[in-house]
Amino acid sequence: MNQGTRDEVLGHLAEAVGSVTAAHPARVAVDGPPAAGKTTLADELATVLRTRGRDVIRATIDDFLYPRAQRYPRGEYSAEGCYFDTHDYHALIRVLLDPLGPGGDRRFQHAVYDHTADTVLSPPVMTAPADAVLLFDGVFLMRPELIDRWDLRIFVSTTLEKTVDRAVVREGGVSSRADVERRWRERYIPSQRLYYATARPVDHADIVVHNDEPQRPAWERHTH
Repeated sequence: MNQGTRDEVLGHLAEAVGSVTAAHPARVAVDGPPAAGKTTLADELATVLRTRGRDVIRATIDDFLYPRAQRYPRGEYSAEGCYFDTHDYHALIRVLLDPLGPGGDRRFQHAVYDHTADTVLSPPVMTAPADAVLLFDGVFLMRPELIDRWDLRIFVSTTLEKTVDRAVVREGGVSSRADVERRWRERYIPSQRLYYATARPVDHADIVVHNDEPQRPAWERHTH
């Protein structure tokens, strides 16, 4: 395992993205638990790659949710519901991952849903250059439906208990501490444990970033 500064980790990840050889855009998953630091890492990596001349498409699983009325058939705090009923993987594959993959026409949409307004979206279809990079962050990205559709798999790891503390800070202006803690302890953390047990995401990751200390992260490369 290697430990270094934030910039050193980002440089290592940028080199890993650069080593992906494909005749289509490189599809990079940035997976990990809620509040692990996935979005921040993906945003920072996008900046590094753009300074190196890469065309970067940033997208997130939050823009591939089912509408709220469909997401909670098992209840708002159900861990199984979080894992099985939340995300529209068929749409993600259809409008983004497959068009950017082998044999795809590179014509894609980066979202199908606005989670702030709880409305379905249909943004303009765009065409990606063949050497573009898709940086896609989100939970559950290495589940069976998606595992073969990534060209590089990054897993951002942090202690699940630490994610509760981060979530309280992050959502403090919106939700009460009791509500945040309840959602994490009843829904999000158990859903992650279900995911770990059934999909073994760390085993499938090419790179694991240990993000308990964001300014001094550690990373390890896996060979499959």
